[in-house]
Amino acid sequence: MENSRQMFDRVMRVMLSMQRYSWEQGVAAQAMLEAGEEQWAILLAKEAVARQGEDGRLAMMEGDRIKSDDPGVNTEAVLFAASTTGDPELARAAHRMIDYLLQKAPRAEDGTFYMFTGQKLIHSDGMFLSIPCLAATGHFEEAIRQIDGYTAHLWNAEKKLYRHIWDDDEKRFFREDCWGGGNGWAAAGIVKVINALPAEFGRAKERFILHVKNLFDGCCVHMRQDGLFHDIIDNPSTFVETNLAQMLSYAMFRGVQAGWLNSSYLAFARRMREAARSKVDEFGLVQDVAGSPDFSHPGVSVEGQAFFLLMETAALEVGIL
Repeated sequence: MENSRQMFDRVMRVMLSMQRYSWEQGVAAQAMLEAGEEQWAILLAKEAVARQGEDGRLAMMEGDRIKSDDPGVNTEAVLFAASTTGDPELARAAHRMIDYLLQKAPRAEDGTFYMFTGQKLIHSDGMFLSIPCLAATGHFEEAIRQIDGYTAHLWNAEKKLYRHIWDDDEKRFFREDCWGGGNGWAAAGIVKVINALPAEFGRAKERFILHVKNLFDGCCVHMRQDGLFHDIIDNPSTFVETNLAQMLSYAMFRGVQAGWLNSSYLAFARRMREAARSKVDEFGLVQDVAGSPDFSHPGVSVEGQAFFLLMETAALEVGIL
């Protein structure tokens, strides 16, 4: 019978074989970093730096040219690679990425990042892609400001869920649906910021803890009997999707590990984890996530592979084999 490490290795090999845009490179590197796969994290970081744009954005492929906040998710792995190898070029590359976010990235009037250059769209995805790296580099006030901005634009307080896309040009929702993947990115990003905030930001930390608990509860009320969710969380006519379960499970494990989330959430996290593990096929592909390249159908993706690995690492570190 296959053990957890063998399953982890199969999923990892598949992830490393897949084509990757900037955010996919970054979430793959983050998965390797948190898993202690240092050589892989360094190699992925080095490739992100090799493809750094003149303006500082990391891991830029041709299809990434309009992406603004996506490349930020590479930053933590690049910083780790710089610290581990002592290579000053890697350190400079990481700081150029942060400088891009702080000084050059397109923003709304309240400072919230737009996802694309040339389009005034605020996506819930950005809450993992562009915000945790700010907290990881000591820009705590900016990270707080960004979470508050995304929440002001996208949060549905009645549903306790994030809507997907706000069009800041038209002042209306481009996509009002509560997309599962978007809520997963948001939950994971907020948890990473909570865990990075130092004691002097205790009030913000407490506020975000309450908020992410509301998000967990808003999602879990829609959990299916099998531990999975629909692609649009509150719309059962949409397809059944795997990645939100992985993302929430990861976020809950990290909250319990940090001591601020009640261990009662482990029941939800374990149930979602088992559901996701049942979706790993003979090759190591995590099936039925919102699939690449358009994420509008059940399929496979780099982020689906990466969040399986993040979930498994977090489960192990909280003591669940």
